[in-house]
Amino acid sequence: MTTLTREQADSLRENLLKASVQCSERCLYQAAKWIAELASSLPNASDFGSPDDTDSDSPMRDDVETPKSKILPIFSTSDDAEESQLEAQEIGKYLLAKSYFDCREYDRCSAVFLPLNPTPIVLPTGSPDSKSQTPTKSTKGKGKAQSESPEVKLRPSSESLPRLSQKSLFLALYAKYMAGEKRKDEDSEMLLGPNDNGAIVNKELVSLGRSLESWFSERKAQAKDSKNQGWLEYLYGVILAKGNSESEAKDYLIRSVNLNPYNWSAWLELRDLLPSVEALRSIYPLLPTNILTLLFNLDASQSLYQTSPQTHDSLTSLLAIFPHSTYLLTQRALLHYHSKDYETSESLFSSILSTSPHSLDSLDHYSNLLYVMSNRPKLAFLAHLATTVDKFRPETCCVVGNYYSLASEHEKAVIYFRRALTLDRTFLSAWTLMGHEYIELKNTHAAIASYRRAVDINRRDYRAWYGLGQTYEVLEMHHYALYYFQRAAGLRPYDRQMWQALGACYEKLEQWGKGIQAYKRALVSGMAYLEPSSSFGSTGSGGVGGQRDVILDPELLFPIALLYEQLGDMASAAKYMDLVLAQEEGPSGADVDGGGGDAGGGGGGAGEEEEEPQGTGVTLTTSKARLWLARWCFQQGHEGRALELANELCEDGYEVEEAKALVRDLRSRIEVGGGGGGRGGGEQGG
Repeated sequence: MTTLTREQADSLRENLLKASVQCSERCLYQAAKWIAELASSLPNASDFGSPDDTDSDSPMRDDVETPKSKILPIFSTSDDAEESQLEAQEIGKYLLAKSYFDCREYDRCSAVFLPLNPTPIVLPTGSPDSKSQTPTKSTKGKGKAQSESPEVKLRPSSESLPRLSQKSLFLALYAKYMAGEKRKDEDSEMLLGPNDNGAIVNKELVSLGRSLESWFSERKAQAKDSKNQGWLEYLYGVILAKGNSESEAKDYLIRSVNLNPYNWSAWLELRDLLPSVEALRSIYPLLPTNILTLLFNLDASQSLYQTSPQTHDSLTSLLAIFPHSTYLLTQRALLHYHSKDYETSESLFSSILSTSPHSLDSLDHYSNLLYVMSNRPKLAFLAHLATTVDKFRPETCCVVGNYYSLASEHEKAVIYFRRALTLDRTFLSAWTLMGHEYIELKNTHAAIASYRRAVDINRRDYRAWYGLGQTYEVLEMHHYALYYFQRAAGLRPYDRQMWQALGACYEKLEQWGKGIQAYKRALVSGMAYLEPSSSFGSTGSGGVGGQRDVILDPELLFPIALLYEQLGDMASAAKYMDLVLAQEEGPSGADVDGGGGDAGGGGGGAGEEEEEPQGTGVTLTTSKARLWLARWCFQQGHEGRALELANELCEDGYEVEEAKALVRDLRSRIEVGGGGGGRGGGEQGG
């Protein structure tokens, strides 16, 4: 995709600003903010150059005609004559309703346009001050007496909707939906309390669904459905998704983005209904051809943890159109973060923070990155900055919580994560991070509850699935842990950590064959290798065999060897133990298909022309493999080889006592055999 011409940029900017006004009119403020920021990131007139080189402030330019900027109206108007007339008639009521919405008086906002039906009530027949009146029924306790007092409720009628413009109707129904969400949060009471179990729902969903279904049917009967604007389709899709009618919700959201492609809220709701890359690809033919479709594709791929070259190329193309977009720069930082390229990701986040120090969007991701990098000074600075900007934002609370978690003050971290969820119960990062903290505090019940809430919000959050697996592993409920690890591995098929956890779980369930497969999958995944001078789990790529520029992870090779031992395949076990030793000096001997006897000891040095790669050096795991091989060679009668390995163990500093005992046994056998140090067929000693 090439860069835009000046005319194309001006046209796109006008469409985006108009869409921002429309979203703001309907109180979709996050979408309005996102679109306005996108419009401001387009190239300015100065970026395209001037017709001449004369300074714009020079008096010589007084006679030059400059293009006049197009001033958008404060309120957008519909192209449909009927809708435009209705909007003009409702302007007074609309302003009143919108002011109520802005003040979070959602019921009053809805009542401006929708008729209210009082529910039938029975009024008490006596004076409230009368004490001598005999009650008809004896009551015991306050609770029963209070339950008999009538409650007056006014509810908007859902049987038929008045004749309104689509703008006013959307505002009224959306206010009703928000009123239901507000009451749901109030009824849930304390976070993770007895009522906060997910059973409390928005009680307005049913009536809203019926009203919108009736409205769509009426529009279709009148052959007016082609004049729909897409806003009510979006709202109906949200309601259907809340009611777990995801297939139908997806249809209405696709219809919405086709009618109104600039409503970013509809794209985000559609993204949340896509569980896999295959589901994303299946809706491509149904989407409009629009710049927003490209942005949606990038955002959806990011949410599905796709870090392919195609995703990077798509992001590069979009940055050519929106070179100053903070959103797109953040997406690039997140792509590198998900690819485990932490240094590049941190550099990008730091650059974004320096240009937009007052923006708190995605700051929780930056704090997660600094936590993984154990960069406590920068995390402290970030927490101070976020608190200065707005201490009552969920992102700020997550940043501060990560800081306390890195400082091992897990109780304080939980306090801040709970504060973030008090501000926004749908803030995904806080649920997952709070689950991690409860694991540290050994509160497995609260950890499971936190992770489950995270999964309920976003089923694609592999961290929550992985956290559930870890929690059940702590509880030694390995069959449950296996299920959750499988879900996590399905979401992150190229993440070594997921497959390594699966292999360990299979090992505890004594499913040796499946455990070997899982560990080998971890080896061939993109995370299974160590780059030179890096720690286990760094990025890299390549196959298991014949890769001379990577180092295989001994922490994966060693359990594979042990599982082969459990299966009785001692030759394969010895081969993988040799491969573990080969990683000490580098990848020159890291060929799985190579012989089992030549890779022992130091693992073979790299060729003279390939001295750059560095090995892992001697570690506890490689020492265990050397001890295993020494015993194996001793058992097979290879006393000389076994003695060489045992002497190396004595120098390593690991398993020293067992190595010395093995040396004594070997020397005794060699002396008995005549000191030849050759291959004897005696039994294993000691």
